[in-house]
Amino acid sequence: MTRPGLAAISAMAGSSRERFEEFASRFGGTRSRPGARPALTEGYWQALKDLFTRDVTHEGLRQLLQHETQETFRFLTREVDLTDLAGLPWYERQPRSLWRFFLAVAFRLSPWRRVLFAASAIVLGVGWLGFVVHLLAVGPYSLEPFSNARTWLLFAATAFFFLLTLELRDKLSLKGDLEVARQIQFGLLPFEPFEKDGVAIATAMRPANTVGGDYFDVIELGEGRLAITVGDVAGKGMPAALLMALLQGSLRTLLSAGLRGEELVAKLNAHLCTNIPSNRLITLFYGELDAATGRLSYVNAGHNPPFLLEASGGPPASPARLAATAMALGITTDTTFPSMVTELSPGDRLILYTDGVTEAEDPQDREYGEARLAAWIQANREQPGRRLIDGVIAEVLEHCGSARPRDDMTLMCVDDYRRAASSRGST
Repeated sequence: MTRPGLAAISAMAGSSRERFEEFASRFGGTRSRPGARPALTEGYWQALKDLFTRDVTHEGLRQLLQHETQETFRFLTREVDLTDLAGLPWYERQPRSLWRFFLAVAFRLSPWRRVLFAASAIVLGVGWLGFVVHLLAVGPYSLEPFSNARTWLLFAATAFFFLLTLELRDKLSLKGDLEVARQIQFGLLPFEPFEKDGVAIATAMRPANTVGGDYFDVIELGEGRLAITVGDVAGKGMPAALLMALLQGSLRTLLSAGLRGEELVAKLNAHLCTNIPSNRLITLFYGELDAATGRLSYVNAGHNPPFLLEASGGPPASPARLAATAMALGITTDTTFPSMVTELSPGDRLILYTDGVTEAEDPQDREYGEARLAAWIQANREQPGRRLIDGVIAEVLEHCGSARPRDDMTLMCVDDYRRAASSRGST
């Protein structure tokens, strides 16, 4: 099937990989054969020459030294106020401006990167000061300073510092855009606790990066019915976040059009198959809950089976699972999405989550696992919903230790507290 739009991005990424593989093969190996030794042939040296001379022009150098340098300076100093220095002589104004520029750049860095930046800037400044003093001592026309290896090391360090400053501008600019994207994404998701018609829902999400590809939603359908959904886009970061926004917008549009249940998920799948790259898929749990009766009709499209904690007067039983009813979304249009029905009894609790919770690994690459998650929520089943899901995330992070979680983590806890209270009051 054809996939326009986002498929074009995937095609460009694929063509870039192919060009790199072809280029690397000219050196005697590719990424698939990292240990291959290149043959020192004429073609090898020609490829090496092309690598460092292709598209190198005087206009490009002018852009680097003028346009990019000015843009970098303006970006890094846009929050620095120098108006109070305008009346000072140059020998006072320039050092103070440089100091404020140094502080502005350091402020944007993380603590240890700030230390490394300060140390390298100081060492580089001392090196240039020593070079200037030595040059003045031997005379401006002497070539003796330039025959010293330390001088060329100083030039190389300065070139690297200049290059890294340009890269820092790009990274900080991207970081600012990602922070805005994070604010937008978090604004699209219902983080506020939901309490209505006897149903209480608490949610939490912890992206692995600034933005993530997990999706959850609580949508009122009218007449005491709720749509509850949790999804997971394959991948993470900005690409997954864009697909998450597409998933949310598509689902809400189909709900507004009056589609429900199996038909809704089938239409959603057909839309996603047309509009997402072929190497992506989305797992989704979609349920429609009748708050008055506790009837839950759901489609589990390849998502992690939620836990159903059943209320009982005796010893707590092991949590039941709402298994998958169909394959994930975005794979093929030739599939059906049958629904299942379960009844939530008074006091029951439904826990939905994404695989970032169970697949989180510790420094020894050991997964947290579904068994450990089931045991933890079983042992803490009496906790309020908000405290329960926050406790799960804290437990998973403790398991990870020094290892950074590699995937987004999302949890949703659904409680029917009014019917539970009335049931307890009547017994």
